Amino acid sequence: MSDTVEIVVVAAIAAVVVGALGLGAGVALRSRSLRWQLGLVAVVAVLCVLGGVLAVAQRMLLSDHDLDVVTLVTVVAAVIAIVVALALSAALTRFSASLRAGVRRVGQGERFEAPPGGPAELRALAAELHDMQVRLEESRARELRVETARRELVSWVSHDLRTPLAGLRAMAEALEDGVAADPARYHAQIRTDVDRLSRMVDDLFELSRIHAGVLPHEPEPLPLDDLVSEAIAAAEPVARARGVAVRGSVEPGLVVRADPAGLTRVLSNLVANAVRHTRPGEAVEIRGQAASGTVELSVADGCGGIDDADLARVFDVAWTGSQARTPEPVAAGAAGRPPEPGGARAGLGLAIVKGIVEAHHGRVAVANVPGGCRFSVRLPASD
Repeated sequence: MSDTVEIVVVAAIAAVVVGALGLGAGVALRSRSLRWQLGLVAVVAVLCVLGGVLAVAQRMLLSDHDLDVVTLVTVVAAVIAIVVALALSAALTRFSASLRAGVRRVGQGERFEAPPGGPAELRALAAELHDMQVRLEESRARELRVETARRELVSWVSHDLRTPLAGLRAMAEALEDGVAADPARYHAQIRTDVDRLSRMVDDLFELSRIHAGVLPHEPEPLPLDDLVSEAIAAAEPVARARGVAVRGSVEPGLVVRADPAGLTRVLSNLVANAVRHTRPGEAVEIRGQAASGTVELSVADGCGGIDDADLARVFDVAWTGSQARTPEPVAAGAAGRPPEPGGARAGLGLAIVKGIVEAHHGRVAVANVPGGCRFSVRLPASD
């Protein structure tokens, strides 16, 4: 065996022995601080060198003086390596302690501040923790909005149900006791209130399907001018009774790909909302136009505008923007009053609009314009 081969074999044996002992020590220290583990790595590396040098020195029959020199140099190197490893591990330990304190503050509802410096992996972990906190804050805010909307919905729907139910009971008792001066008028009023309650229940059912993600959705190419014409015709009786004009214009040949029933519901709810809040003598304008590869459908009214603080809540469930929870009076006809389009005013119409539009991968927005506000819906154009 050549000297080179012998040196390699002896050094490898010494390194394997020391490495095995170091691995056993690492297993024993696996639950201890990172400082101990980094120090162990330095110690094992130096001891592998020292063991190999001593074993080879014995084979080479070095003098005691030479062996002492080699040993002393190796020991000094070991001490320096251990000091450096402990210093690095101390820095890592301080950084990890800062991360732990930051996570504890997040659990207490405080802001997470990433500690400066540190290795790239721990900085990436700190960035993930920061992003996690942002998502948690957004989730808490969303949960709070949902809970607030749920409570408002229960309160407002209860009010909307209580009023017509009380009227129905009073009219039923009057008919039952034979004291109704005009039974036909009472019957017509009962039918109107029942229809309004039925529309409210339908709205609640529709909203529950939207939130559950089971809304029927069968898109097909639809000429937008036909939809606008139908919406104007449906809203005309109520608008005339309120002294409100309804006008519309659509770019020629504009086609949108959408579910017919869903888009009809969207447009009817927007127009009904506009007619309901437009002041007498003002007009509701419906427009359809192409916009950057999409189709934009807008409904502008003459309501006088919405407070800036309320713009963000317009599409929330049960939001009405008014303390009044019952339909406003309109001119009476043979059957009492014309039915209001879009269902009862429980603050569900615009929430349903948003759910249907988002199910079509579109966007809905509202903005104030001179004299009123403008609701705009953007949907993918038909291919």
